[in-house]
Amino acid sequence: MTRLLGLLALFSLLTGCASGLINPNGYDETGTASYYGSRHHGKKTASGEPFNQHALTAAHRQLPFGTRVKVTNLDNDNWVVVRINDRGPHTSGRLIDLSREAAEQLGMLRSGTARVRVQAMSN
Repeated sequence: MTRLLGLLALFSLLTGCASGLINPNGYDETGTASYYGSRHHGKKTASGEPFNQHALTAAHRQLPFGTRVKVTNLDNDNWVVVRINDRGPHTSGRLIDLSREAAEQLGMLRSGTARVRVQAMSN
């Protein structure tokens, strides 16, 4: 019985590591944000829901789907809360990919990218 419990614990640990997801509690990172819009509008996201460029959503490589994060544009202090519903960005050096609506609220449509702080919100 002890051996079985040990194997189950090991299996749980390995499957948790294999998923690549991180615990959002206390998540606070600074990096570059980009956005995606009309070209992807209506296409299925990694979470299975259709992408809506007018919604406040974002793509992140490791935060669980459904995680709400506050994204602050470090150049102008504008901020927005978005929900993670996709995987990405798929460009090296980027921290988060935002919907067009989120990018507009952050004031980064013209530049296409912005230096941002991403903080997970507590549920």
